[in-house]
Amino acid sequence: MNLLSLLVLALGFMSCSDDNNEPGTDITITCSPTEINVEHEEETATIDVKVNREWMVYSNENWITCTPSSSINETGTVTVAISANGFTSKREGSVIVKSGNTRTIVPVSQEAKPEIIAPTIVPPEGYELVWNDEFLEGDRPGNGWSYETGGGGWGNNELQTYVNCSKDGEQLAIVEDGVLNIIAKKIGGTVYSIRMNTVQSWTYGYFEARLKLPAGKGTWPAFWMMPKDFKMWPDDGEIDIMEEVGYDPNVVVSTIHCKAYNHASNTQKTGNKLISTAQTEFHVYALEWTKDFIKGYVDGECYFSFDNDKAGDKNTWPFDVPFYLKLNLAWGGNWGGAQGVDETVLPATYSIDYVRVFQKK
Repeated sequence: MNLLSLLVLALGFMSCSDDNNEPGTDITITCSPTEINVEHEEETATIDVKVNREWMVYSNENWITCTPSSSINETGTVTVAISANGFTSKREGSVIVKSGNTRTIVPVSQEAKPEIIAPTIVPPEGYELVWNDEFLEGDRPGNGWSYETGGGGWGNNELQTYVNCSKDGEQLAIVEDGVLNIIAKKIGGTVYSIRMNTVQSWTYGYFEARLKLPAGKGTWPAFWMMPKDFKMWPDDGEIDIMEEVGYDPNVVVSTIHCKAYNHASNTQKTGNKLISTAQTEFHVYALEWTKDFIKGYVDGECYFSFDNDKAGDKNTWPFDVPFYLKLNLAWGGNWGGAQGVDETVLPATYSIDYVRVFQKK
């Protein structure tokens, strides 16, 4: 082989070498752990990295974020942020630690979001299901709901401001794992929350929701009804299926208001019941409304009853027109704040598993 051939061969060999690694440098990368396995929820993991020269770290998956992205130190800890898996299939990704042309791959495995199976709904005897929301789809309530927004006290000197689902990017009506969570939260000096109504309305029926109530002085969750063609309170009527105030924990209340019977004149018709786990467990709150009576229930037990006096007087029975359902979490106010408020309990969460409406067959 002549001298020119030897020179060409040498140049070819040099062009295939690792030009990012210094000659004579052996790069070693050690990562602990060597793999990451997480559940479907949003998770944060850490990787301890040891490299004998500067290094960088990254992922090619948009659901994995690594911080910091590089270092000149021989040792470091990388924080790996993994977003929630909203799909019903497991997903695989990786974190790549690189120095020069040397790489170490840390596999990342995330479990699938559990598939939520719609429950079997058994109507009360003599009734059939006409409307329901089981909160099984999406991350927020669907188009069967509307929102009331703003502050101003809402006639009760309440302290919160209601918003349409979110405030400054923080979602306050969140659907997750088949449950709607209404959150009252202080953001920038103001407490924000949610007040939402069904678009549809009904005259008479059996109305129920499975609820877990928030804890803390100042909270005031409610599940209630107002007339579709509301003009004046209390003349047009109000039906409170469930209310509770945080300073009197676990005492649930069912009430009707009309011109003859209302809390402004201290003549409201009401019933209450102590449910020792109302703030820690779900319970079913229901109302049966017919042309003859209104009854309030918790877990199938009737604890409030109001009969139609059949006098044909709207002042005592305005409950013969369509009403719609309402869910809200108030903060403070004439009743909720009667013993003050405790802002350390914020954010407070009111959880709704489902809302169902049945009517006579």
